[in-house]
Amino acid sequence: MIYVGLIVVLIICALLILTGCAKKTENTEKKTTSTNTSTSTNTSKTNTVSNETTTKSQVVNYKEAAEKQMAMPKDGETIAIIKVKNFGDIKVKFFNEIAPKAVENFVTHSKEGYYNNLTFHRVIDEFMIQGGDPKGNGTGGESIWGEGFGTELDESLVPYRGSLCMAMSSLPNSIGSQFFITQANYSSGMESYMKKGGYPEELLEQYKNYGGYLSLYMQYTVFGQVFEGMDVVDKIAKVQTDSQNDKPLEDVVIETIEVTTYKAK
Repeated sequence: MIYVGLIVVLIICALLILTGCAKKTENTEKKTTSTNTSTSTNTSKTNTVSNETTTKSQVVNYKEAAEKQMAMPKDGETIAIIKVKNFGDIKVKFFNEIAPKAVENFVTHSKEGYYNNLTFHRVIDEFMIQGGDPKGNGTGGESIWGEGFGTELDESLVPYRGSLCMAMSSLPNSIGSQFFITQANYSSGMESYMKKGGYPEELLEQYKNYGGYLSLYMQYTVFGQVFEGMDVVDKIAKVQTDSQNDKPLEDVVIETIEVTTYKAK
């Protein structure tokens, strides 16, 4: 169950969301957005996409849910390896049972080479790294269906450090191709802010263990988790960026995203 205080905080957050790339600030409300509003139809895909936001409300054991989210993938499970030029590999697993549209979108784009040679165009240390835009400025990209789709939210999935999430604008059904990886560590200031907002104590306890960016909770689709390569994410997060759009001064290039199956050692 989402507490009343949490609902109030999320409503306030929603009102503050701006279309486009927000500037870097010292406030806790940094936004992870894209301005893509494409509604064109890609008829080459046979799957259909629902443009409704899916929210699953349940009684959550946050400790068990966090352990499951952070666990290594199982043998034979589908994973992706994000190969970043001059930085290294970031390996992610997926939550297909909770966010099937987002997973299918990301995996299909990856297999078809859509993300090859694109950049992480927006980087904010102690927040996130964002990529997947063919235009490289936060205004482009589309889903595999050629039109945007809505969020897939579940209380058991939290934007902990290393979470793989879909970016979107403030418009409904605006998820396209852009994604971000949450990079923030635990912050006592964030914990205090969330506690005042009525976030569950059990959730805050897990935040202490795993870090992340809790003000994004139940706003953005969490569809995967980094299980290896957070050192690479941290290196990317610390590159020099411009002061206006948080764009790296030197391109951080995604050479390719390889979709494969995990083999337990």
